[in-house]
Amino acid sequence: MVKRFHGILGVAAVVVLVAFVAGCSTTKSPGRQVDDASIKAAVKAKLTADRFSNIVNVEVNVTNGVVTLAGEVPNAQVKADAERETRTVDGVRGVNNNLQVKSPPSP
Repeated sequence: MVKRFHGILGVAAVVVLVAFVAGCSTTKSPGRQVDDASIKAAVKAKLTADRFSNIVNVEVNVTNGVVTLAGEVPNAQVKADAERETRTVDGVRGVNNNLQVKSPPSP
């Protein structure tokens, strides 16, 4: 009788553990998705402002408040300015600046 009780208790513990692990999610919560979407929109708006008119093809991605900038910019100053402006957006927790400075055209 005691062995049977321990067996049932063990099975119940495994079921509870499996249910708990299945409830864990690696995807973003709806609130975090909205925050990331808002951050992305704000960063894009800043990078399309008049003073950044020479930034044409920059990709902005946001995951959990960390912004990744990718693409090409004309010079190192624009790269630094883009990162600095990105950091001023509310909710930005970090910036991965993967912008590449465009090589000058060959003569």
